[in-house]
Amino acid sequence: MASLLDLRRRIRSVKNIQQITRAMKMIAAGRLRRAQEEAMQARPYSEALRDIVSNLAQRMGERSHPLLEPREEKRVLLVVVTGDKGLCGSFNTNVIRRTTKEIAGFEEVELLLLGNRASEFFKRREIPIRDSYTSIFSGVDADTAQEIASDISAAFTDGEYDAVYVVYNQFVSVLRQDLKLERLLPLQSVGGDGEAQAVEGSEYIFEPAPSDILEAVVESYVGSQIFRVLLESQASEHAARMTAMDSATRNAGELIDSLTLSYNRSRQTAITTELIEVVSGAQALQG
Repeated sequence: MASLLDLRRRIRSVKNIQQITRAMKMIAAGRLRRAQEEAMQARPYSEALRDIVSNLAQRMGERSHPLLEPREEKRVLLVVVTGDKGLCGSFNTNVIRRTTKEIAGFEEVELLLLGNRASEFFKRREIPIRDSYTSIFSGVDADTAQEIASDISAAFTDGEYDAVYVVYNQFVSVLRQDLKLERLLPLQSVGGDGEAQAVEGSEYIFEPAPSDILEAVVESYVGSQIFRVLLESQASEHAARMTAMDSATRNAGELIDSLTLSYNRSRQTAITTELIEVVSGAQALQG
């Protein structure tokens, strides 16, 4: 049985941890509110741009632009999006586990790592890495997303890869984040595999010609998708961290109650033992 001093130290230690987890929960909740708003605001633009590109691709044909050209998927670039920090439950672990599973299904694969956790994990593995962006979530901005998109688009156009996929967590609610595997390139037109369907009844009048618009819009589309993925992942990370820290705070409270009960029992046992010794000594003196 632990001594009273050990129990007091453990109670004090757990209380300190509880204060930290409670503070981290409040910080994550504050950041989540803003990240959720940014993710929700990015969705309509991204979806509308996707519909426009799909409509243009349908009119011009899949081979009207290099980024629309379907190829046999032999060499694949896998974009892995994790967080920069831990203490967010299984948020990072799920992405890494899914990535490892998907790697086995491709003939030849290379990784583009977004986030410290992905970089730290895969740099110790014998898997080709194109590039890694660390501390990217300290300030997600459209310029960084466009830089990443330009690099990916140029590599695909030059024939370095036959397809580009992204693995990330999509924000649904505070308690739910869906793990997604989406194809970024080649872009999918209406009537492809059904993932990029245009809204029914949507008709656009194009000025200038659709071919000119397609040339200008395609790369912006890739950048918008990368930006949306980063915002979705950022909101998911804050939500996962808030949930994990809330659970940790409750668990710490339960542990404190359990340790306090053990401490009180041990203290009562010690007091009872001392009383018995005093009474026994008094009786021995009287005898």
